Order: sequence, then C-alpha cells, then structure tokens
Amino acid sequence: MTPRFIITGTDTGIGKTLFSAALTDALCGCYWKPVQSGLDEETDSEAVARLGRIPPERILPEAYRLRTPASPHRSARIDGVSIAPESLLPPAVIRPLVIEGAGGLLVPLTEKTVFADLFARWQIPVILCARTGLGTINHTLLSLEALRRRAIPVLGVAFVGDEQADSEAIIAALGAVRRLGRLPRLDPLTPDRLRQAFRDNFDIDDFKQVPA
Repeated sequence: MTPRFIITGTDTGIGKTLFSAALTDALCGCYWKPVQSGLDEETDSEAVARLGRIPPERILPEAYRLRTPASPHRSARIDGVSIAPESLLPPAVIRPLVIEGAGGLLVPLTEKTVFADLFARWQIPVILCARTGLGTINHTLLSLEALRRRAIPVLGVAFVGDEQADSEAIIAALGAVRRLGRLPRLDPLTPDRLRQAFRDNFDIDDFKQVPA
C-alpha cells in the first residue's frame, strides 16, 4: 500500500505548507487539504502546487472551502456552512498522499470536534512540523502529548527554520520521537531551492514503506 501522512503543526504559520509542498514533490504524491479557511489570498493548495510544482491532477479538491480566514469552526459559522466531520474521509489514490491540517492539533473543526479527533479516527501517521525559535520545546512536547493521548501514530518531527541543535535534540529525547530533519530558512524561496533543501536535509527512505 502507498504511504499516507498527515502534516500538522505546533501552531499556525510555522511552515507546514512549505514542508507539505516539499514532501509531496519528493514522493511524487498527491496533496489534500480537507478544510481551507480564507480564499482571498493564495490558498494552501495553490501554494503547494506552486512551490512543489505539483500538477493540477495531484492537488485534490478541498472538502470545504471557507471564505473567512479564521478557525474552521468560526469560519464555517460566519459563512453559513455546516461541517460534518464524519463525512471527512481521506481520498483513495494510487500515489502517496500528503494531508495537511489547519493550524495546530487542537484547532476546532466544529463546536465539538478538534482536528486531533479527526486524526485519531483516521489513524494515519502524523508528521509534526515545529519551528526552531523560542518556545518551540514547550509547544512541540505538548503537541506530542496530545497526539499520544489520542493514540495517533507519530512518524516524527520535521523542524522548520534556522538550526537550533540543542532545542531539536531535547525535543527528540524528551518527546521520544524521531527527528526527521530540518528545512532551513530559504531566501529567496523558489521551487528549485525547496526541492534541494529537502534532499539535503531529509532521508526520503524515512517516508517510504509506512503503513497506510
């Protein structure tokens, strides 16, 4: 069976879309964002397509496209949309599948459901993206606790940002989690530089032969 991964983060805006683009490209896979909040600017699906040079047929349509840039439960309420978590099922594809959540694990999907509840039902290995700046140790370890409390399988942590070897090491040790690698800050950020950075800093074999 082809591998499937959930990409989540310790917070919003920490680089999980960037990592999703790089991983989708590296695996020649498909990308799916179940819920997109905010349509006025570039969406995450559009960013992944651009940065990963992913062809349109491998960018799967979102289940919910919400106009208001806010937590999905609030965005849906403002937009007059009812989200049915039980109807959200990962698409069946023949390629590796990269699924990107919204914000962090405890971001509300509805008034009664957070994204971690959805991931617990799916039982797909999670890659936790974490920034390398101040505060990341606490946020990352708390996120790992939230995952394990719900018995969600964790593949490992992918760091994004400037190198902070001590922080990365203590997270791996205290969190008893695999350090998958680190995407450095890229300026300018181009598809070619992103592809090379992933190849230089991650082992593609870590993302193969994973139970789907």
